[in-house]
Amino acid sequence: MSALKLFVHDHGSRGDQSLLKTITFAITHFTVAFTVAYLLTGDIIVGSLIAMVEPAINTVAYFFHEKIWARRLRNARGSPHHQPGTC
Repeated sequence: MSALKLFVHDHGSRGDQSLLKTITFAITHFTVAFTVAYLLTGDIIVGSLIAMVEPAINTVAYFFHEKIWARRLRNARGSPHHQPGTC
């Protein structure tokens, strides 16, 4: 199984929501990045370029961050040494 398939295969009604969260995060981030870059430069081309590059990289990082965080939570719940309410 490919690494990408391992990250993406378990989404939907019973899976985690990291893919959906990543998509909505990307839309929000692209919008904010474009708005800020356009307001700072006054140039729609520069604003568009900045809004494509930085958020695209950040969105990929966010997706993997969500997957790692979800795995951490699953491991903490499944650990026999983990007791609720303790650090």
